[in-house]
Amino acid sequence: MPKLNAALIYRLIYVVFGFSTMVMYTTYVVYRVEVAGLDALQLVLLGTALEVSIFLFEVPTGVVADIYSRRLSIIIGVFLFGIGHAIEGLVPIFSVILLSQVVWGFGHTFISGALDAWITDEVGTRRVGPIIISGNQLEILGSLVGIPVGVWSAEYLGLSFPYFVGGGVLVALGIFLIFVMPEHGFKPVPVKERQGWRTMFKTFNAGLKTARRSAALMVFAVAALFVGLYSEAWDRLAQPYLLQVFSFPALGTLQLSNVQWFGVLNVIFLLVGLLANQIAKRAVDTTRGPAVARGLQLLYAGMVLAMLLFSLTGSFAVALLAMVAFNGLRRVTFPLTRTWINQQIPTKSRATVLSMAGQIDALGELGGGPILGTVGRMYSMRAALVTSALVLTPVVALFQRIIAMTHSPAIKKKSRV
Repeated sequence: MPKLNAALIYRLIYVVFGFSTMVMYTTYVVYRVEVAGLDALQLVLLGTALEVSIFLFEVPTGVVADIYSRRLSIIIGVFLFGIGHAIEGLVPIFSVILLSQVVWGFGHTFISGALDAWITDEVGTRRVGPIIISGNQLEILGSLVGIPVGVWSAEYLGLSFPYFVGGGVLVALGIFLIFVMPEHGFKPVPVKERQGWRTMFKTFNAGLKTARRSAALMVFAVAALFVGLYSEAWDRLAQPYLLQVFSFPALGTLQLSNVQWFGVLNVIFLLVGLLANQIAKRAVDTTRGPAVARGLQLLYAGMVLAMLLFSLTGSFAVALLAMVAFNGLRRVTFPLTRTWINQQIPTKSRATVLSMAGQIDALGELGGGPILGTVGRMYSMRAALVTSALVLTPVVALFQRIIAMTHSPAIKKKSRV
């Protein structure tokens, strides 16, 4: 079977990931809260287990992608991602769900640095920005298709069934990629130069030196830590908070179940995210590092305000609008962040540095998750969410510093921060 165009494959991966993950995630809150009976701390600890897995394996798998093959790393990750999610549907108990987070977190590490490094090598740094944003848009479109499938399968086949559907689709994607995914822009370390762990540590050190030579990357690392610190509370508690605090109203003349309500909400979140990405694609010059950094600063400022409004309002309508705004803004931060990082690093250590960024985020989530989860258990989910918003606030100031330092696309010599 002939290899397909790299940009096409990149977009296809995002479409399938959007579909399969939304099949599972549309009803996961109802599954974990109402079927498995998890409390606030347990919900956050699931995220902690995921981040432990990512923290331990992010850099080693990124180094593997820089030494052997980014294509191989992505394919392995897709398989593990699918298997990990399928495990969650086996038995609705905390220990099994915890195991699923570890497995799919391990799979995530094979993909996170390698996928963007792979497409950047295949198309070049100047072309990669719009492709990454379009991949994010197509992920949203795939997710829109996945929502009704998730709602239907949960209501008619059981709340565990979406995990088997989504996991199975990802395994099928992995098989497909084996035959059609190209890799022309990457040059692996020659076999004669591979020295096992010594080569891995050498590649890791090269990536670390690259990061340390860039003052902007070092400040970004601090910002990434705060992003990790805040995120677990929102990811694990925002939707359960809606279930706990508000009674979902009728939608016109329709009285929807909780499963159906979350399906509707996810459609709204995705449509707003699609619109936000389209606006960013037109408004942000993705070929210029300072413009990308400025866009990220504005997005994070908006996210802080939306989180505070969501957490403090007593109105369901206002909370919903704030949640929609937050999710739309956050959707755009992902492609812009990856675009900015890719502009700061050379191809030789690109996957390793991207993985380091993922590891810093995971470290933040490891620290913030249990703390914010404990706040949620001891006080309230509202208290945890407000604290989470305050933790994110310093990122806005840090990006002001990054804007002054950012360059594109060459690497800036290290200077004092």
